[in-house]
Amino acid sequence: MANFGYADLRIVNPYEVAFREAVSAVGGAHVLKAARLFNNIGDAVADCSLVAGTTAAQHRELQQSLERVDAGMDRVRAHAGRAALLFGSEKFGLSNDDLSYCHTLIRIPTVPGTPSMNLGQAVAVCLWELYRGELDRGGAPTPRAAKRNAVQGSDAEQITRMLLEVLQNSGYTNRITSVSTEQKIRRWVRRMNLTARDAPLLLGILRQVLWKFDKQ
Repeated sequence: MANFGYADLRIVNPYEVAFREAVSAVGGAHVLKAARLFNNIGDAVADCSLVAGTTAAQHRELQQSLERVDAGMDRVRAHAGRAALLFGSEKFGLSNDDLSYCHTLIRIPTVPGTPSMNLGQAVAVCLWELYRGELDRGGAPTPRAAKRNAVQGSDAEQITRMLLEVLQNSGYTNRITSVSTEQKIRRWVRRMNLTARDAPLLLGILRQVLWKFDKQ
């Protein structure tokens, strides 16, 4: 991250002992020192309006669009709001629940026989692609003013939770399908590309629906 000019490191549920004993590479101590810890992915990306997850896409059926790393980084670079790159653990990668928080998925092309990459290497490849695009534009990464204020992760998750509550109260969901339904609704909300102006209206509608359920 330090090599390519990025410093906002967010970590979800790290193995505490290994994390606290970690030693950064030369020049990267400030990134590790300033890293923020979160209990879940929803909180970690609450202020992000675009989340790009990374996956080798092996032996699983993906529910979101899958882009090559160069195209994915073009999308991240062009996004007007705050964007996040989401990486899974070294051993297991991202789960289906983790992926449900993503707007798009990114893969790094490799030879078929060895699709999995070391986590640090994958991060470096993605950030290099992101940084390279900035160099092609004539400068290092710089913050951009929002042109289209996309809904933040916290509002998207609130909409997701309220939709799930509406579905539960209406009898649409059941105990057996609740997990898959939650992931489907979360992905659907992110596919809608809601703006920050849309969120209060939709939340107001859902609150009214839930109030009606409570009055019955």
